[in-house]
Amino acid sequence: MRKGGKAAVVGGVFALMVGGAAYGVHDFVSAMSGDGGGGTGASVPKSGPPDRDEVAETTGKFFAAWEKGQATRAASYTDNAQDAGALLAAYGDEAHIGDVRITPGTATGTTVPFTVKATVTHAGESAPLTYRSELTVVRGRTTGRALVDWEPSVVHPELRDGDTLVTGESAQPPVEAVGREGTVLTREEYPSLGPILDTLREKYGEKAGGTPGVELVVRHADETAADTPLLTLAKGRPGKLRTTLSAGVQAAAEKAVKRFAESSVVAVKPSTGEVLAVANHRRDGFNAAFQGRVAPGSTMKIITAAMLIDNGVTTMNGPAPCPPTATWQSQTFKNLTGLRPNEGATLAHSFLHSCNTAFVKLVDEEPLTDASLTREAQERFGIGRDDWKTGIVSFDGSVPASGGPDRAANALGQGQVQMNPLTMASVTATAVTGAFRQPYLVSPELDGRRLARAEGLSASTAAQLKQMMRLTATQGTAAEAMAGLGGDIGAKTGSAEVDGNDTADSWFTGFRNDVAAAAMAQQGGRGGDAAGPIVAAVLRADS
Repeated sequence: MRKGGKAAVVGGVFALMVGGAAYGVHDFVSAMSGDGGGGTGASVPKSGPPDRDEVAETTGKFFAAWEKGQATRAASYTDNAQDAGALLAAYGDEAHIGDVRITPGTATGTTVPFTVKATVTHAGESAPLTYRSELTVVRGRTTGRALVDWEPSVVHPELRDGDTLVTGESAQPPVEAVGREGTVLTREEYPSLGPILDTLREKYGEKAGGTPGVELVVRHADETAADTPLLTLAKGRPGKLRTTLSAGVQAAAEKAVKRFAESSVVAVKPSTGEVLAVANHRRDGFNAAFQGRVAPGSTMKIITAAMLIDNGVTTMNGPAPCPPTATWQSQTFKNLTGLRPNEGATLAHSFLHSCNTAFVKLVDEEPLTDASLTREAQERFGIGRDDWKTGIVSFDGSVPASGGPDRAANALGQGQVQMNPLTMASVTATAVTGAFRQPYLVSPELDGRRLARAEGLSASTAAQLKQMMRLTATQGTAAEAMAGLGGDIGAKTGSAEVDGNDTADSWFTGFRNDVAAAAMAQQGGRGGDAAGPIVAAVLRADS
């Protein structure tokens, strides 16, 4: 089969040469010399993008060597022979992939798509493998040669730096993850759950009672990351793993995040802490919904408002003036463009209009200290103690005690505060019910985990927070995104400025009856622009 693949490539080059469509005789001879130059004698390295002929020649040689299993030779046609050689060698030796046939598609400039058909064989089992990838041909900086721009994804689109391909008995038995209603949750139906399902299998495969099979997997450079299965040669017996996810809410979350780049969302059930949905739409495949560590912007004002109320600084109907600017320890803070100053504003008014200056003016009131916001987050909301056990890897936020300008910035969800949609959905759930219930994806009864605990909020504080969020959803910055939602609703918007980015990250958290959800869209703009529609779509699904 490999011999036929070689003939196809060489035959294609010959046809192009004879037909005159791409190669002249001189070009063909020069190209086959491998140095990318023309003429005789001392040659000057070529510059500029490779032309069509060079792209065809380089990809042809690369594919031919790859098909033959000649890892070193194939790697010599790339701009990173060492890394390419190691991965291409593992392709045959560790992944046991043979009978490779590569069919190039139509080039777009210097980028060539291609299809790989091969056979994976191990321990008496074999299965066909087919997938698509692409490569780009670039000019070598020192030699001037046309070379394949090396990326692990050239070998397989699921590969990233440091990853490799391995075929063997599964490290863990397969699992059949099911939602709260008994619906089987598959990566085909719910694509963004893929990495999470892999992690659940890695952690709970044995506990779920299955038996391992034989698989081709991506083994990741990050040892804490679960293998990503690509092909099953011999099926194992899956064990059943029940999760807290709702198939309907998850489907809505998957659809919602697809509308916005680099976005993530989490929905939880405030009365129990169960995670109803988690979805990510990211190029890097990172579970930012659970593991992100970024500034949450003004959604943080839920915790800040609770701190002000709990410390007797003000109340929902108490004073929280909203001047045009506010200065805290030499740093001047401003409001969003278009927000009218209001020196007679209450906390509820400044909250629903997301007035930054009102909160900055109040952070130095007695008895507040640099550590007050940290205590409020940890003791009342269970945030930032590094003790959540959700069932998979997660980050439970960070609100460090900060002095100087960061004390005010932290109160606005900037400075040193770090959150993700999971933590902000939990913050909203605590504000709605008054009780902190640690979010979880898999019941702690399965493995005896102890869920984190926190004091929670007084009935008075919770009632005020909930009412301010209701006002925000119906009269404030969240009204447009929440329009049309029935039931008991509330929300808080946020936008977080990130150094080096022209556009702020979009944040939004809200509740509807017994569902709380939070979303972020990196560089998505104001909270209602991107994150708001995502949250609204998720809340609408649970009707």
